[in-house]
Amino acid sequence: MSQIKALSIEEALSHAGSYVWVDVRSESEYARAHIPGSVNLPLLNDEARAAVGTTYKQQGREAAVQLGLRLIGPDFETYYQSLMAVAKSHNKKCLFYCWRGGLRSQIASTLVQWGGLPVCMIQGGYRSFRNWAFDALAAPRNYIVISGHTGTGKTEILHLLKAQGESVLDLEGLANHKGSALGGLGLPPQPKNEQFENLIAYTLGSFPINQPVYVENESRMIGQCAVPNGVWEGMQTADFIEVSIDLETRIDRILHEYGSFPVENLIEQTQKLRKRLGGQHEQAAVEALQQGDFRKWVELLLVYYDKSYTHFLEKNAIQSQKLNWNWNQKQPSLLSLLALSKNGIKK
Repeated sequence: MSQIKALSIEEALSHAGSYVWVDVRSESEYARAHIPGSVNLPLLNDEARAAVGTTYKQQGREAAVQLGLRLIGPDFETYYQSLMAVAKSHNKKCLFYCWRGGLRSQIASTLVQWGGLPVCMIQGGYRSFRNWAFDALAAPRNYIVISGHTGTGKTEILHLLKAQGESVLDLEGLANHKGSALGGLGLPPQPKNEQFENLIAYTLGSFPINQPVYVENESRMIGQCAVPNGVWEGMQTADFIEVSIDLETRIDRILHEYGSFPVENLIEQTQKLRKRLGGQHEQAAVEALQQGDFRKWVELLLVYYDKSYTHFLEKNAIQSQKLNWNWNQKQPSLLSLLALSKNGIKK
């Protein structure tokens, strides 16, 4: 039986699509954060891992290994079948990792190798990926920030840029949140902050280092997810392109995006803005919803959001190139934006 090859995280990521990445840590470890795109097949579940850890601290490595094997034993055949099923269904070489590239990934790798299939491990396990992620997040990037009032369509512009082949970091998409009080409506639960960082690092790692990275202007917190320091600092010194459209179009776009949600959900989210809107305006917005006047509701919310955006620009002394965007002529507008970004923005 040949020795199982251990890849550095850099080697593994450079050929990421060639493997099915298998995380053999416990379910809670995986739920907290993992390498994006990996599947979870725990060798030890949370309860068993805790018992092995306690034994290791109290009685040493040998006793911990014996307990681990005893706990795995009754399910060994089932676990082997699960591993083989994943390997065969993906038709790719399995790449295993645990926390530090230790016994858990070694055991899982050996089982699949016994089944006659080629395998690899990640040297240093998930911890090596986190170290790589820290470096990726801190690396200088030429960020270009797309800014503009609420309802302008900044996220959609990012999607158009991505379709054009540009490097795009969609922070709201990775955070499962649109950044506003209404931002979580209709979206899956947000990732833990560590996983949010992993997703950002993994995305940045796929971009050529010399290409500009387009990103939407965001607050530091996107729902419950915090933009990592390196990325945030890069955004603060980046070139800004301020996209503008007329107010009526903005209102129409917001109505299209949120108008189909149940009124009670919209009321609940609007009430969370009471301190920012002021009691009188918040009550007026809620009453507009109750009366089915969604347009008035949007108009009242935009009073707050527009003031907040203007305050942000003034507080941070943001200088930007302005671009009038026409959603009826997307391609010419996109070409104008690309021309602005590639010609450079004078500060």
